[in-house]
Order: sequence, then C-alpha cells, then structure tokens
Amino acid sequence: MARPQRGAGPGMAGPAAAEEPFSPSVLGTREHWDAAYDRELQTFQDIGDAGEVWFGEESMTRIIRWLEKQKVPLDSPVLDIGTGNGVLLIELAKSGYTNLTGIDYSPSAIQLSEKVREKEGMSSIKLKVEDFLAPSAELSGFQICIDKGTFDAISLNPDNAAAKRKQYVRSLCTVLKPEGFFLITSCNWTKEELLNEFREGFEVLEELPTPKFCFGGRIGNSVTALVFQRQKN
Repeated sequence: MARPQRGAGPGMAGPAAAEEPFSPSVLGTREHWDAAYDRELQTFQDIGDAGEVWFGEESMTRIIRWLEKQKVPLDSPVLDIGTGNGVLLIELAKSGYTNLTGIDYSPSAIQLSEKVREKEGMSSIKLKVEDFLAPSAELSGFQICIDKGTFDAISLNPDNAAAKRKQYVRSLCTVLKPEGFFLITSCNWTKEELLNEFREGFEVLEELPTPKFCFGGRIGNSVTALVFQRQKN
C-alpha cells in the first residue's frame, strides 16, 4: 500500500497533525489499490520499473538497521503487511534474511511483486493475496511484522474505519508471536496516537529517527516510525 495523507493538510505527524481530522478517502479502498497496481504492473511489463518506494529508501534502511542492531536471527519469520511491489522484501533478502513473506489484498500488487521477485532472482520470498483484516489460518507464527502505510490506508476507509483499525490490531495479535516485534511507519499518526491505537497487547520499545521539519515555527516529523513488542499475555 501507499502513502495516504491526513485530511487536507500536508500529512504531518508533527504537532499540528493532531488538529487535523481523518476524512474518508479513496486511498482507503481496495478498488483504488487494484487500479493503481494494475497501472504499475503494466509499467513494469513495459519498462521494468517496479514503482515508488513508499516513504523512500531511507525507510527501508531504517528498518534493516534496527533488525541488525537487535541481532534478529536471519531465519526469523518476517511478514510485510501490504507489501505492494515487494521491494522491501527484496532489500531484506539482500541483507541476508531468509524467511520472508509478503501479503497484499490486491492481486495486482502480488502479481507485480512476483515479477519484481523474479527479476531480482529472489525465489525464496513467499507472496500471497491476503486481506490482513481476515487473515487465513496459515498466516501465523511471525517474529517480525512490518507495516509501511497499510494502517494509514485502513484508517481512511470510508466504511467504518474505526472498526477496521480494531480488527487490524486483533489480526496483528493473531499473526505475530508473543514477544514478537511490530515495526510501523506512518505519515498520518503521531507517536501518541499510535501508542493509543496499539495499547492493547503491545508495548512500545523504541521510536526510530525520521526526518524533521519546521512548520509555523514548530518542529515536527513528517513520518512516525515505532517499534512495538507483543506482550506475552
């Protein structure tokens, strides 16, 4: 999935962000992402371009550096929630991680990520069409779950986004092992808001550094990146 923005503002996750309400958006619908990845799939077939890296390459580097700093075993099962073009999984594989799975509810996204995987020669990466809000029974036992923009998009769904956010947390508890790690990158939510959204069953371990900006004399972050750990009980 991609980088939806909050309300009519600049998608800030800084001090001014809390003043902006969420508004339903086409960015929260499956139809939008199916159409978007249909276009990206065609572009890849035409010119070999895998498309945009959501939140930029620095977001992938930030995640990989944290995993390396924590000495997470390279064979730990990793799930990329809303994998899109699968480029994050490619970079994880290049860094030595061997047990990688990507899911997306858009079949076109999975088709695209399969072609990117084939081009990069990373046949061991597992890719599946899955709706994270209704995960299959086989989607379980992950030590690491990663989200770059998927929770943002769910938050903009025109059909009862609040209930979908709660279901997201329940799904996360289903697929992530107790004491497993959840790394989330968001351009819609502040740290305090994410702490509230994931207060049941999770504790925050660390806020990862992200670029800062000055807006109206106040300093904030355009992106929030947090690491949570699932509690034992």
